[in-house]
Amino acid sequence: MTELLALPFLACLVLTGMHVYLGLHVLARGVIFVDLALAQVAALGLTVAILAGHPVQSDAAYWYALAFALGGAALFALTRTREATVPQEAIIGIVYAVSAALAVLVVDRAPQGAEHIKQLLVGSILTVSAADVIALAGLYAAIGALLWWARGPMLEISLNPERAVERGRRMVLWDVAFYGTFALVVTSSVRVAGVLLVFSYLVVPTAIAALLARGVGARLGLGWGLGAAVSGAGLLASWQWDLPTGATIVAAFGAAIGLTAVLFGLARALRAVRTRGAAALAPAWIALGGLVTFAGALLAGFPRADHLWLDALESVAPVVQETFLTAEERAARREALEEIDRGETELARLRAVGEEVRWGARAMDADKEERLRQFIAGRSEIVAGERLVLHALRERARERQRYWVGVPLAILGILPWLALRQRELRR
Repeated sequence: MTELLALPFLACLVLTGMHVYLGLHVLARGVIFVDLALAQVAALGLTVAILAGHPVQSDAAYWYALAFALGGAALFALTRTREATVPQEAIIGIVYAVSAALAVLVVDRAPQGAEHIKQLLVGSILTVSAADVIALAGLYAAIGALLWWARGPMLEISLNPERAVERGRRMVLWDVAFYGTFALVVTSSVRVAGVLLVFSYLVVPTAIAALLARGVGARLGLGWGLGAAVSGAGLLASWQWDLPTGATIVAAFGAAIGLTAVLFGLARALRAVRTRGAAALAPAWIALGGLVTFAGALLAGFPRADHLWLDALESVAPVVQETFLTAEERAARREALEEIDRGETELARLRAVGEEVRWGARAMDADKEERLRQFIAGRSEIVAGERLVLHALRERARERQRYWVGVPLAILGILPWLALRQRELRR
């Protein structure tokens, strides 16, 4: 595992190092989706190269992508004015939508178009080579040195544009330099990581750092640390559960910012409680009551719909469902569960045998292999039939729960609002 994930992890570190710094500028300028738009423009260039007969990883495809990305960068630089009739975010959104549509149209004419779209979105970072990592690190080191040399005017234009204007900074020229550098970085990253992962590296670590730290240095350090940690967690999760690597890392970034938002909200709630007492929690109680009322009303009105919260509760405490079944129905439910458990155990054993045969670890003649396949199919049908039995029993329970669970919950959820209303009237 270590040998397989070492190079992808190094590539993730290289991406983190450059994209977190550029993310500071993106957040400060308020052009959050510029990276996504430029990445999509570069992807459009790659699709045109594919249609022209060039492999995705070829030098020709890279120059196609870079030319398209530089064109988009020039457009964004020239449209960034202080008093624009059309906000730059609108222009960025239009460029992204049109580029994505054109990429779909172009790749539709290319062989294996769906596979190319998937690769452009999530990349192929798991198969990155040592030469790719070295080339990317060398390029980003040179760009990093250039950005360090120009850090004064670049940061001032991003963080304090009014002061930059007062000091006579040539905003358009610096914007062209910034967006041109940005296009070069994005084009190089998209070939390795894909559109979605590049956007995640740019925005998510910087956004989390902005919530937790002040100052450019502190945000950079925190963003780099978070990017490295989440990349490692995503790679390990991809290996452990056999998931697509790029998509798993993006999901890990989403989980990281979600967890940060929850912890940040809890910290604010605790500070509010210390300042204002229990009254500070009134909005949270009302929101929770609203969710309870909605869940109860949905169960009462549409018992056959999916009620995931009730499914989760019944998986932990089966008595919640069994209470609303007759004795015969409870017996049928337990028999179905036992049969499903036996069937899945047998299927796991048979599928393991099939994998051994497929990979040559076990010899089996064609006749026995066909009988094994048919037996697996038959056992799968039996398990599916038992699941249908469970589904039918659950629907019967739901019809009874609608009155004894749904209606009381719908009423219970209103109580926090009524209590708060009563308290206000007493004042």
